Amino acid sequence: MTVALNGQDIAAKITEKFPDSIIFSDETTVIVKSYTLHKVAEFLKNTPEYYFDYLADLTSADYLDYFEVIYHLISLEHNHSLTLKTRCYDRDNAVVPTVYELWQAADYQEREVYDLMGIQFEGHPNLRRLFLWEGFPGHPQRRDYL
Repeated sequence: MTVALNGQDIAAKITEKFPDSIIFSDETTVIVKSYTLHKVAEFLKNTPEYYFDYLADLTSADYLDYFEVIYHLISLEHNHSLTLKTRCYDRDNAVVPTVYELWQAADYQEREVYDLMGIQFEGHPNLRRLFLWEGFPGHPQRRDYL
């Protein structure tokens, strides 16, 4: 089992490198602004003391006022983990940058979130529906889906 790193400690290090990128942090989680997601994720992957080389899970949640995209990161080398999140406030044009080039495991996971929640991942090389057919009306995991 991995050791969860303190989100507030990680947020302080991220803020040193990328000021004004953190929305919120607590003991287990760091929430970053969506436009800074890729560079923060790259920092977490490539910084030797963190080296989050494994994307265990990528999912999303609909809070009606915003969408949240959740990344569960693990360092196999250091045996620690972190939950990284970002938010989309525009329901009609929910977009976050892809992390596919950092973790190829994001390929199908981003496609799943796109298919079921309608969140687009800017820069994804093959963003198309994964479970539902092209032309399916809407995104069934959204709270406002009828």
